[in-house]
Amino acid sequence: MTTFSRRSLMTGAAALGLLAALPARALALPAPPPTTPIRRLFAPEEQRFAPYLRAVSPMVADMDSSGFFAGGWWRSPAVSYNARVQEHVYTLAWFATQSRTWNPYRGNADLLAALDAGLGHYLGLQHADGSWPEYSPTEHSLAATGFAMGYLSKTNALLRKANVMTQRQAQITSALSRAMTWLLNPANGRVWQPTIHYANQVTAGLAGAALALNQAPDPSLRQRLTEAFARLAANGQSPAGFFYEETGADTNYNFEVMLPEMADAWRQSNDANLVTMTRRYTDWLGYNLLREPDGSGWFANVAPNSRTTSRFYADVRPDPERTALNNQFVPVVPNLSAFLSSREDLAAARAAWAADPAPVPALVKPDTSPRILSHSIYGERYPTRAQRTAAIAELPYRRAHFTEIRSDQGQNFLFLRRPQFYLGGYFGTRRATSLARTGLTFLWHPVAGTVVQSMNNNDHACWATVFPGHVPDANGPQQAEFLGGEPYRFRYRTASGSVVTDVTVQPDQMTRSVRANAPATEQIPLVVKDSDTVALDARGLTLTRGRVVLRFDWAQPRQPAIRPASITYPGRRMHILTVPHDGTFTVTISALRS
Repeated sequence: MTTFSRRSLMTGAAALGLLAALPARALALPAPPPTTPIRRLFAPEEQRFAPYLRAVSPMVADMDSSGFFAGGWWRSPAVSYNARVQEHVYTLAWFATQSRTWNPYRGNADLLAALDAGLGHYLGLQHADGSWPEYSPTEHSLAATGFAMGYLSKTNALLRKANVMTQRQAQITSALSRAMTWLLNPANGRVWQPTIHYANQVTAGLAGAALALNQAPDPSLRQRLTEAFARLAANGQSPAGFFYEETGADTNYNFEVMLPEMADAWRQSNDANLVTMTRRYTDWLGYNLLREPDGSGWFANVAPNSRTTSRFYADVRPDPERTALNNQFVPVVPNLSAFLSSREDLAAARAAWAADPAPVPALVKPDTSPRILSHSIYGERYPTRAQRTAAIAELPYRRAHFTEIRSDQGQNFLFLRRPQFYLGGYFGTRRATSLARTGLTFLWHPVAGTVVQSMNNNDHACWATVFPGHVPDANGPQQAEFLGGEPYRFRYRTASGSVVTDVTVQPDQMTRSVRANAPATEQIPLVVKDSDTVALDARGLTLTRGRVVLRFDWAQPRQPAIRPASITYPGRRMHILTVPHDGTFTVTISALRS
């Protein structure tokens, strides 16, 4: 028998027509008992569920009697009108319906009651037009609606297969139909613009729509979904290759959210636009994720990021892992294999996890995500180690010489490869957001790996010329002139002309010359390995990494300093090199031995 909480029904009654079903009192929500996961019982591909199994009991214990996930387990603000907080209904539904030797919660009455209440609260938040709120009760939120469509359609799939909560199934189906009508409407300016501002949120909704229409076909909505995939391809991806996040690039949202949502949508719809988009984005990744020659992982070209800071990806990323669903594209986009774990490496990591005698760590609020569990729907298509090695060999910067400039939305992205260096830059008449930092963005050596990584949203860890009061030229648009030639030359300047920087790149060295209209400080964020030797003198800095010796030389005596930053990576730490000057400064970076 399906039961309903009084508050969930009251909030959803206008939309759902359930006033006659109001019970006499509020539903109490006792939590199911806690459990301790036993590592060896989990199949390798389901290890991601272990920490969430630990979270089921405390998550339910934190829910209030209305079905609101009040404990702060997921999104913020953790307030009752924020529909995004309710996305963990999928987590509860999975454990309530799935039979595993290690899952004591299948069919648990307390869990089913909590799930029922949670769904009632979630559905009750939906507006009459089909959208859901996030940051205010009256908001018609793209994010809340797009992700609701994904998690509610997946929850419905679990309920349908388990043949439970038949009334809720019907309500979810109705709610999804209204949500699709709102999201797929091409005249809806909150969703569709000439440039889609939040491509990941739109794609989440399309993935949910594809699954919902497979559950309850509707020819009219199916046609609108087909048209929407075409609009996403036309307006959601830059000609440079990235997916739009506030008109700019963002590694986290592109690689960790958008691409998995595309994989989800593709598996439900088989729409060819999604494969084409993935191929273009894989090409973009090939310029912007920098592989460490020691095989430890990938540094991101993070300075241009518009919304978040994702600096480094480990070479092997076992679950729980946000990019996991990207493996679905491997058979049709084999070059994407470079950026995923190989089957063999992942199997070894999973075997080590299973053999670890330590208790499964508890999840920490709010560092949880129902997306982690949804990645298990389709099975796995990780590349073999050989496939991955072949894809890595195809990375553009494995070549010794190219100059690539990609432009869009008033932004220029420079990727310049010479025998001893790979250099990145971000310029233009505008930035996507104030988080992005312009100028030179990274420096990579084919044997030493990443030596400089400029941060976004950080004035103290960007590659910049810094005025007193810690005002870097990188925190603002800088327009570039690409002068060409060999050696290759380019120049960029602040909008006011307060700093003009000339860069010359030769096969084995690069020179950066700065002309500022006042005394300033050259600031370089160095990536220093624990095994590196760094020697600083008045005229320069020498970094020795194995057999590679790199020299940062400013020729004349100055008063440089170097300090460790709080930013760390596996076996590495960022150090900030600063060199004060009178407004004129030149540094030559050379590979003395490689």
